Amino acid sequence: MEKLTDEELMNSIVEGNLNNMRYLFERHHKYVFNFLLKMCGDKVLSEDLTQEVFYKIIKHRATYNNGKFTSWMFTIARNSLASHFRKNNEVHDDLEKVAFGLTDEDNMNNDYSHLHKALEKLPVSDRELIVLNRFHEIKYEELSQIVQSTPGAVKVKVNRALKKLKNIYFQTI
Repeated sequence: MEKLTDEELMNSIVEGNLNNMRYLFERHHKYVFNFLLKMCGDKVLSEDLTQEVFYKIIKHRATYNNGKFTSWMFTIARNSLASHFRKNNEVHDDLEKVAFGLTDEDNMNNDYSHLHKALEKLPVSDRELIVLNRFHEIKYEELSQIVQSTPGAVKVKVNRALKKLKNIYFQTI
């Protein structure tokens, strides 16, 4: 089972073989957690939302339409985070105010920590694009499905976000 693609595993889950969910969870839970952590800066919330994402994958498995699994999964993660902020009357765009939670325990060197602090200062929409594209290596085509845009528009937005990040990064060194 471990040699099956994500899409093959998901199709078997849609057909009722829920045991295969463990393989998808093992492959992707760290990526979902890291995405959510970079977006909200709260480890506990990220853990809770990661569990919620995989619960929703099982619950809504019938809506999977044989597309790229990671695009579908990150769309669920993105929507789960937005739903959390709506339910709790928090403004998603004010996440810059949330402490990123980076500590010495994270064993991050100064450059990496500095990059995260610069990333934290970006608007949420820009941060999301950079995290998905650069940290999780999601291609523009897939990213366009996640953010419901065109690949060309996503490429332009990612490049603009990278320029903003570069300016912020070098201004604060």
